Amino acid sequence: MPHRLESESRKLLGRLREALAGDNEGQARLDRVVDLIASSMQAEVCSIYLFRDSETLELCATQGLEQEAVHQTRMRLGEGLVGRTAQSGTVINTADAPAAKGFRYMPETGEERYSSFCGVPIQRLGDSLGVLVVQTKAARELTPDEVYALEIVAMVIAEMTELGAFVGEGAALSARHQQPVMLRGTVAQEGASEGQVFLHEPRVVVTNPISDDPDRELARLREGVETLRKSIDNMLMGARTADTDQAQVLQAYRMFANSSSWMKRMEADVANGLSAEAAVEKEQSLARTRLSKAGDAYLRERLHDLDDLSNRLLRILTGQGSNAEHDMPDAPILVARNIGPGELLDYGKKLKGIVLEEGSVGSHAAIVARAWAIPLVINAKGVTREALNGDTILVDGEQGIAHLRPDDTVHAAFRDKLEMQTRAQERYASIRDLPATTKCGQTISLMMNAGLIADLPSLEGSGAEGVGLFRTELQFLIRNQMPKRAELSALYSRVLKSADGKRVAFRTLDIGSDKVLTYMKPNDEPNPAMGWRAIRVGLDKPGVLRMQLQALLRAADGGPLAVMFPFVAQMSEFRAAKAEMDKAIAREEKLGHALPSKLEIGAMLETPSLAFAPDTFFQEVDFISIGGNDLKQFFFAADRENERVRKRYDTLDVSFLTFLEQIVKRCQTSGTPVSFCGEDAGRPVEALCFAALGLRSLSMRPASVGPVKHLLRRVHLAEVRAVMDKAIAEGHQSVRRAVSDWLVYQV
Repeated sequence: MPHRLESESRKLLGRLREALAGDNEGQARLDRVVDLIASSMQAEVCSIYLFRDSETLELCATQGLEQEAVHQTRMRLGEGLVGRTAQSGTVINTADAPAAKGFRYMPETGEERYSSFCGVPIQRLGDSLGVLVVQTKAARELTPDEVYALEIVAMVIAEMTELGAFVGEGAALSARHQQPVMLRGTVAQEGASEGQVFLHEPRVVVTNPISDDPDRELARLREGVETLRKSIDNMLMGARTADTDQAQVLQAYRMFANSSSWMKRMEADVANGLSAEAAVEKEQSLARTRLSKAGDAYLRERLHDLDDLSNRLLRILTGQGSNAEHDMPDAPILVARNIGPGELLDYGKKLKGIVLEEGSVGSHAAIVARAWAIPLVINAKGVTREALNGDTILVDGEQGIAHLRPDDTVHAAFRDKLEMQTRAQERYASIRDLPATTKCGQTISLMMNAGLIADLPSLEGSGAEGVGLFRTELQFLIRNQMPKRAELSALYSRVLKSADGKRVAFRTLDIGSDKVLTYMKPNDEPNPAMGWRAIRVGLDKPGVLRMQLQALLRAADGGPLAVMFPFVAQMSEFRAAKAEMDKAIAREEKLGHALPSKLEIGAMLETPSLAFAPDTFFQEVDFISIGGNDLKQFFFAADRENERVRKRYDTLDVSFLTFLEQIVKRCQTSGTPVSFCGEDAGRPVEALCFAALGLRSLSMRPASVGPVKHLLRRVHLAEVRAVMDKAIAEGHQSVRRAVSDWLVYQV
């Protein structure tokens, strides 16, 4: 850029800094900004359009257009050249605006006198705030240098909105991070909690977007980038070998950090008056706009790398963003883009809830949240951008909603909900030690699901009779290498001792699908939920399966042991897995180790195919656990990670209940114990219907045991079955409404 333009750009930013530092607020500041830009650019018109809501732009300040149009002229996103600029996130620069595609004439503004149009998006890290427009009477396109100068100014305007510089009477912008925000996501773990935001990666706020000493800022930028590059080199040296997957990822990461074009762009930004931090954010915002629209999935994925690099550099430059600087609040609600199991477990059970911008219902975070019985909302878009450490937040895991900085009305209603839940839990505590025996004398065994040693205290507190499912994969997921047999044996031994004689059913390693081990070479599969996972991995890698089985046998130390294999699709897979158990037993016996006094070997029925296995399978297996989550998605061909179809099908659909009853009858015929394990087992109405079908064992999260027991103890199963049969006879697709309506009058 020519030296004159560089000087003019810095002069403009200097005048903006003076204007923004004055006593004026809101509208007066916006008016001063457009005046300065118009005079500096030698343009007849400068206007700022800001979003009134997510779909509507409003003319909020102008120099050159009719003042009566301010706060009166509005347009939809994508409407006119201003709307197109906001929608695309890219500059529109034309010498003949009326002839440009999408032009919309707004007579109230008096803009017919102006030929040229240059619209620059005002955005911050993917958050579109509005459009900065410059117009001239002369029919000319702005030069690349002039457009660049406007981008610099738009960047500063975006940063100042973050700091609340334009808050005040008459202005469209409200103070960022001060207004109530409701974020709608996806339910991954039910429950409700109130607390304060605890950011996994606290956002960096740039408080000094404009610099008055480019040389000093250039030195700071170069020093920060050098520190960043050294840190990446150190990470790369920590990789075990140069050809590991980890090293390959870090090599790509290093390439980004050493990009000369990235560095030159940031240096140019600083030379034109931005601080080092603002220069980093400007390039981060522009890259987000470009890469997020890329059709190439690889390029879109690189956006995460660039984001991470930029955030690391911002933390180096500002010293912000380390949670070590922030004490965890009394009631922490963890907010993150995404998080791995190891990082999540480091926070411990102090967390009262989790809200993620990404994630899935079967993710590591969801597994841990279920184990801890804390509400989890995923896919809450924008939560990391909106939340600040310490913000009040309400997490509604029943609806998949997070309320940030709620107003008094929302807060009061939510607290009423929490109080009702507390009273209900007190009521459930009174029946904790009583059996789940119905009025007709049928006793249903209520078990709990677990996956951590820390879960076991819930066994006594919940009133569960044992552990119907102990997930063993968490100990594999939280490590960077395969755990040793002795480590697993010690852990399983502590689990059994903590259960204090109550039955624990260990599920062997269930990885694959969305549970991927970092130290196991990933397989790119078009449909991982139906791919290489669970027992399929165990049978293809028998050494791992055998090592785990040996650890379980040693942990039993001569006592009873129950083991079940996940995702068995046919009898031959169960027999092959059982053969591995036989080999493990033979080895333990040869070594002189004590064998279990009672060994139960079961299978999880999670695929419809296993329900139609030969009779001999049901005779050979010691017990069956119906894995409701997977079985339901395969029965209805509805991916449980897909929000469009996940809730489309009802567990109490007549076809699904008929299928479950067939499984129950086959197990009754062969004398095989059968239980239902999954989220639906912990929902009282569903649990009631399962019991009416003949299921006598249900396994659920600990917090669900009380509500389910409370309802079961108040009904006659024969009456429930009669209601279900009547609904089926009348041709209803689901029995839910009929049973729910009946319960209103009976319970």
